[in-house]
Amino acid sequence: MRMSEAPVIELPPEVAAEMHSAAEAVDRHLAAYVGGLDAPSALREAVEYALLGGGKRVRPVLAWFSCKAMGAPGERALAAAGAVELIHAFSLVHDDLPAMDDDDLRRGRPTLHIRFGEAMAVLAGDFMLALAFDLLHRPPPVGPPHQLGARLARELSRATGEMISGQVRDTIPETDPALTGLERVVTIHRGKTGALIRAACRMGAMCGLPADAPENEPRLEAITTYAQSVGLMFQIVDDLIDVEHASEHTGKRTRKDAPAGKLTYPGLVGVEASREEIERLRSAGVQALRRVGEPARALESVAGYLASRTR
Repeated sequence: MRMSEAPVIELPPEVAAEMHSAAEAVDRHLAAYVGGLDAPSALREAVEYALLGGGKRVRPVLAWFSCKAMGAPGERALAAAGAVELIHAFSLVHDDLPAMDDDDLRRGRPTLHIRFGEAMAVLAGDFMLALAFDLLHRPPPVGPPHQLGARLARELSRATGEMISGQVRDTIPETDPALTGLERVVTIHRGKTGALIRAACRMGAMCGLPADAPENEPRLEAITTYAQSVGLMFQIVDDLIDVEHASEHTGKRTRKDAPAGKLTYPGLVGVEASREEIERLRSAGVQALRRVGEPARALESVAGYLASRTR
């Protein structure tokens, strides 16, 4: 182990097993939904390639466990988890395009524009963006109850806008010259990665709360604080993975941020300080969950696992 590496935090077996079953449940839900769409077969095939071709399913799992933290079955958050994953998949497809990060590898396979062509990649990404909100407005059991669906759509719309704004600041820095240094990288990370993780947790929690729960419900506020910490932490870990690991290990191109001139935590404060910030954020997220209690214990374990992941 290199001096800068932290030991991987293993998940409790029961949490690991439920993460796997939750990811499979979300994949089945999405596969059935996409398979039933009235769309050109080539478009459906491209969406399935991008959406169902593996991945950690971090955001759906966080939605699932956030729902359970409110005392409800994780299955109640399936539509919310699926909608978040559609937005995530759309963002990855567009990020990989030649005009953006120009990547040719994603999850160990050719990126969508390499496999299906650039035009289809643009259109499939657009389609997944639209499908996320359609899924939230489908009647049960595909979608959530109507009033809840509207709340979830507002939450996801806000996060999607923040994610795109973060990507603009990262890709076209001259559009926002007022931000510099660490302030800039925190703003970018909270937008392009943290916003969707926050939405996943909040949407999952909303699915688990009673319909008449107030917006300032203390448990929802605690989940929000947890999500904000874990969202920033997740992207700092990504920054370290880009520095420390090869493409063969991660399944995507690495060691590309510095040559591209992108701001990262390790580039600004160094590897060791980045690891200290990861631990501070993990601890802050876990501390927030104390207000939720025992039902949120799985989210604590997930935070530790995400803090120490290497891909």
